[in-house]
Amino acid sequence: MSVIDPPVAAIPADPGKRWRIARSVAGVAVLVALALLFSGFGVASFATRVVLLVGLIVLAAGLLQGRMHKFFSGPSAYVATASLLVLVVLAIFATEISPQNPYDLRQLDIMDGRMPPGSTTFDGSMTYHLGTDEQGRDILSGILYGLRVSLSVSIVATIIAMAIGVVVGIYAAWAGGRIEAVLMRIVDFQLSFPSILVALMLMAAFGRGLDKIVIALVIVQWAYYARTVRGTALSEARKEYIDAARGLGLPDWRIVFGHLLPNCIPPLIVISTVQVANTIVLESSLSFLGVGVPITQPSLGLLIANGYDYMLSGQYWMSMYPGVALLAIVASINMVGDRLRDTLNPRLTR
Repeated sequence: MSVIDPPVAAIPADPGKRWRIARSVAGVAVLVALALLFSGFGVASFATRVVLLVGLIVLAAGLLQGRMHKFFSGPSAYVATASLLVLVVLAIFATEISPQNPYDLRQLDIMDGRMPPGSTTFDGSMTYHLGTDEQGRDILSGILYGLRVSLSVSIVATIIAMAIGVVVGIYAAWAGGRIEAVLMRIVDFQLSFPSILVALMLMAAFGRGLDKIVIALVIVQWAYYARTVRGTALSEARKEYIDAARGLGLPDWRIVFGHLLPNCIPPLIVISTVQVANTIVLESSLSFLGVGVPITQPSLGLLIANGYDYMLSGQYWMSMYPGVALLAIVASINMVGDRLRDTLNPRLTR
């Protein structure tokens, strides 16, 4: 007589584990794509930009897993998210969307300089919807390319500064004693100076260039992350799950990276989102003052500076429209950061 084994219930898949794997893969893809685009090796690759956009969307979806209803609890969240998504897509695919490459001299005609919005070329082949600057460059195309430069510089600088700040803050909180005191006094010294003043001094010493302005922005930013992570880590280190991990005899590196650091991520995400907007403003300010990005790769700040001399003569469009684009990207990032703060921190209530 054969014995029939009872059916074994299938083990349900863990959606949380799938999202963790997806976030890890998306994070690596975004870092690789940013490195390729920023270094210049992936500028001409459409696939690289698609990977970057998909990776950012997956990271955002994974971050809001199970919290979508809370994040989108008001109309401002929909407006801010849609605006930010549109601006990011325009920046990533500026090469394909722009009607003109504003920095290809073969496509420019000095006779089209300072034309008002809605004007067309002499042969009628192209319409300048937002007008042109003094060199005949399409303002709309310049804004799209400028958005890409401003966003890429700020995101790369924020990622590097966040990595340095996390290491310093976690180490200071875990080590304690004199090490913590010395590191935090360095952070206090850094934060005691205005960011624009420090950045101006560094750019005066380094000179203009994308890599140089990224280094300057990293030096200006890292202390914010160190202070935030250190405060959060000190609070988490006093909780029972850290004592339990120590009681089990786990090594320090496993407690720090496996238990302490993951619980410091929510406030870190919020401050990094806000700092991206602050970095865009700081980079645009430096470029407006003439010490930021080079002329061949201008950001929104340099576009505003190029048209500033013509504001009083009635040719407002050369500075106004890049200024509106700068305002839109900074406002949308700040609004999304505000929603993230309310979503990821349950102790905050409206």
